[in-house]
Amino acid sequence: MKLQLCLLAIATLFMGQTWSKDWWENGNFYQIYPRSFRDSDGDGIGDLNGVTEKLQYLKDIGFTAAWLSPIFKSPMADFGYDISDFYQVHPEYGTMEDFENMIRKAKEVGIKIILDFVPNHSSDENEWFKKSEDNDPEYRDFYVWHNGKVNATTGEREPPSNWLSAFRYSAWQWSEKRQQYYLHQFAIKQPDLNYRNPKVVQEMKNVMRFWLAKGISGFRIDAVPFLFEKELGTDNNYPDEPVVENVAACPDPDDYCHLQHIYTNDQPETFDMAYQWRALADEFKKEHGGDTRILLTEAYTSFENIMKFYGDGQRNGSHVPFNFDFLTNVLNDTSAEDIVGHITKWLDRMPKDVYANWVLGNHDNKRLASRLGVNRADLFNILLQTLPGNAVTYNGEELVMTDVFISWEDSVDPQACNGNPQTYYGLSRDPARTPYQWDASYLAGFTTGDHTWLPVADNYATVNALAQMRAPQSHLQIFKKLLKLRKEPSFQDGELNIQAIPNDIIIYSRQKTGSDLYVVVLNLGKQDQTINLNQYYQLGSQAEIITTSVHSKNVDGQVINPGQFVAEAEVGTVLVKV
Repeated sequence: MKLQLCLLAIATLFMGQTWSKDWWENGNFYQIYPRSFRDSDGDGIGDLNGVTEKLQYLKDIGFTAAWLSPIFKSPMADFGYDISDFYQVHPEYGTMEDFENMIRKAKEVGIKIILDFVPNHSSDENEWFKKSEDNDPEYRDFYVWHNGKVNATTGEREPPSNWLSAFRYSAWQWSEKRQQYYLHQFAIKQPDLNYRNPKVVQEMKNVMRFWLAKGISGFRIDAVPFLFEKELGTDNNYPDEPVVENVAACPDPDDYCHLQHIYTNDQPETFDMAYQWRALADEFKKEHGGDTRILLTEAYTSFENIMKFYGDGQRNGSHVPFNFDFLTNVLNDTSAEDIVGHITKWLDRMPKDVYANWVLGNHDNKRLASRLGVNRADLFNILLQTLPGNAVTYNGEELVMTDVFISWEDSVDPQACNGNPQTYYGLSRDPARTPYQWDASYLAGFTTGDHTWLPVADNYATVNALAQMRAPQSHLQIFKKLLKLRKEPSFQDGELNIQAIPNDIIIYSRQKTGSDLYVVVLNLGKQDQTINLNQYYQLGSQAEIITTSVHSKNVDGQVINPGQFVAEAEVGTVLVKV
């Protein structure tokens, strides 16, 4: 009898307990491009102390974590994605002491810090590469080397294969010192590490442990599909990759898109490496305690491959394998039906017990407002923040910053500089990397100096954080309200009931049993439409507007009749049943 009463008491305790989510689940992740976020010393380049200054600002908006694009020592051939020392902070960004101060401040304000991990390659100025080029026995096979082939007609030595760099031209570069070719899938100064060498795998794990011990909360892992290449054949050669079927879409044989990358991307070993990194992150928590350390993975690959990064059913993988469907498939004229299709595809096909994620911008793509329209930027931010799962925001999107025109002469992005004056702008990532617009003072309050590494937008006097923070209604005020709203039970755990009303309107509800019913209406089109929302959701006779696009005629707190709701052109609205 006593045992039965004890078990009943335990059962009652668990029934009454509310299980809290881990810190990253349903989180809001903010990408900081450090070079352009805030310059604290007047040299025109953003730095770690600048990030530290603004952590409270991010907390006040409501972000969970900030992940920083690479801050490691680098000659800046690709602005930090070419690392010369994985264990040091780049001097332009500060010192290790500055980094440690940033971590302390982040813990004080309650923001997690995530670092960008770049495992595929290093800089050619890295000591590892220098030793490898010198044929040092310990480092000889740290990178991918090959003798190349001899042309039977000319007798000249040629690259081992037709593989192309993502930045155009051959992915093979001749080393006079070593008298061999090395592989670089990005810039010439970014030689690929050889993950078929166990010493490389171990060294990169050592790098991860080093920064985890410094107090970070995880890594965003760069360019994961490129980690492995097809093994050498029995003839000691690498096979050529086939030309794309639709050559007319990419006719230039020097362009990356000209080939099908079946031997240099998405090799089976890549997924195993991701699972090993997850095991490392989990083991670190077991050994050192504290909160979960997480992995976010960047992979522009097939939908099926992205799903594999979650895990294989036996082993766990990335906590947040970035969902780039919106970035790669949603254009200015994409229909409501197609957008709903992208959302439901992810939710229906992702594994059990994982979280969805939604990404609308990053440092490698044109800005949200420039891609999809300034008038619709609030609408898409509403979508981002009201779907189930994790939301990822690129710095400046909360202000609806837009791309800045960068001339050919002012271009610094190697991806653009490998083009020409006619083609560079479509390739360039510079327009989305310009300095953050803090206020209306000189150079947008980004720096106390007299110049910036990239030009500041012309509209900074009106589009800036301070002005929008002070305004009663602004893009930033809407964004803050959305992040607060996400903490409500219906957005934390509520079901999603979504559909499209051809061709321009997306409507959906979020509701947890026993909690408020919320309805979101997004009109992608240029014409107002009157909708009886009660045909789709039981809102009753009254609903309150929680928030709506900045150019809407409606205002927050307004009570409307759901039976005759006017979905205004290019406006997003969140309503709650009264």
